[in-house]
Amino acid sequence: MHKPSGNEYPQNKYFSYYIEQVDYQNVIEALTVNKDVVINLFESLSEEQRNYRYDIGKWSPHEMLGHLTDTERIFGYRALCIARGEKQSLPGFDENEYADAAKFSGLSFESLLNQYRLVRENSLALFSTFTNEVASQVGNANGNAVSAKALIWMIAGHEIHHLGILKEKYLIGF
Repeated sequence: MHKPSGNEYPQNKYFSYYIEQVDYQNVIEALTVNKDVVINLFESLSEEQRNYRYDIGKWSPHEMLGHLTDTERIFGYRALCIARGEKQSLPGFDENEYADAAKFSGLSFESLLNQYRLVRENSLALFSTFTNEVASQVGNANGNAVSAKALIWMIAGHEIHHLGILKEKYLIGF
């Protein structure tokens, strides 16, 4: 599935930034490769590294893993709805409120990693069934016209964004 065209998503910082993070020609390949990157990177972290916060109010890598999974669930649901022709506006979400409500720090690392793995495998199974026509359908998410394809690319770009933060802000002192 090739990159969405500029008319498939809003040209703003939020959408454009994530989509532009993806250097692959095919998003299914990006999601497949990054699944292993994420799993291997998070498995390589010590417990101290998984619970480290580089500043007050910032998520730990442990919590970041939960956030990545929740965001993929939400963007994936939006992509599914739009691909199936949903005409209702899909709601936005506040990632900080969701993370607070999830209480990721109280969940085991193994549980979070398993949830990530299962969600990604589910996403890959679903998205690989989308034809170009289906993926190019446009709906409304968080008050913005967006295609199912753009949301899938956003999943990949959002993950790449957080991997960059993890490497830049969290692993520098270790």
